Amino acid sequence: MKSRREFIYTLGALSLATASGAWAITKGPFKKNINKRDAIFSLLEGKRLDGYIPSAFFVHFGEGYKTGDAAVARHLEYFQAIDMDFIKVQYEAEFPRLSSITQPKDWENMPFYKKDFFEKQLYVVKELVKKGKQSAPVIVTLYSPFMSAGHSVGGELLTEHLKTDPEKVKKGMEIITESTLLFANECIKLGVDGFLASTQGGEGFRFQDPSIFNTYVKPYDLQVMNRINEACECNVLHICDYVADYEDYSPFVDYPGHIVNCSMKLGNSLLQPTDIYQQFKRPVFGGLEKRGPISKDSKSSLVHTVESVLNHAPEQFILGAECALLGDIDWKMVRSAVDLAHDRQQG
Repeated sequence: MKSRREFIYTLGALSLATASGAWAITKGPFKKNINKRDAIFSLLEGKRLDGYIPSAFFVHFGEGYKTGDAAVARHLEYFQAIDMDFIKVQYEAEFPRLSSITQPKDWENMPFYKKDFFEKQLYVVKELVKKGKQSAPVIVTLYSPFMSAGHSVGGELLTEHLKTDPEKVKKGMEIITESTLLFANECIKLGVDGFLASTQGGEGFRFQDPSIFNTYVKPYDLQVMNRINEACECNVLHICDYVADYEDYSPFVDYPGHIVNCSMKLGNSLLQPTDIYQQFKRPVFGGLEKRGPISKDSKSSLVHTVESVLNHAPEQFILGAECALLGDIDWKMVRSAVDLAHDRQQG
């Protein structure tokens, strides 16, 4: 007779199979009888399931899969095909570019985006919680207020305004933070397990004066992240290097987040996951480059790279990339990396 946990997992897998039009895979959790929610939440409690390292890699699904049932089905199809341990909801409600903000004083006119602006995104969140939460933690991508400000005017102009007259920019950052909190709170009501909270603004090139980041970027990050940490048990602090590299992670060490995800490249150094763990004192998610072996290397080279990462990983570790994978991604290669982690023996 199946245990209650096995039964719940089977129901979730069947739900996913029905949603994507395909039967669930027979590897991963079925092969090892691993419940993905247990795998992640046990890790957060300081435990690790023997012979199983959780893993997840995220991709952008492209046009045609950003909203509605097509987006829901694509998320579930990818989750099944990769056998990863999260369902991560891509964010497709990016703030529109504004021609009305050209000078720092214009930030007081930043629009406040209400619930109707996020409705299409919230539909995808709702459906993925309903159809996937029994099978794995559901986390939602959440852009920081600084990132959304950059989407609104462009990163270069935002950086210039913060350098020349940051006090004028504050009003816009406050409005954006309220919009961001509105979206986060709606996701929390829908029952998400957490967020992948993405932050930028601390890149090495950005501000020579660290007080700009500490005064005009970080406080708004913390308003959002403190709220989601208060409400959810599975938040990933994602220090996003999409724009540029970082020279120092110390400004982020006191950020909330149950898991940390960042690049292993820091300044001129190449770190190991154990180095990140020692600095942040929490589970580490990542290890592979977003433009790295999954999109470029052969299967044998990928195996070598993954094994090297796992050999330098702390006990509390989730194999993944430092950001969404970029380039022409072969889902079978991604699955190969996940399988290597799932079949990894302790020690």
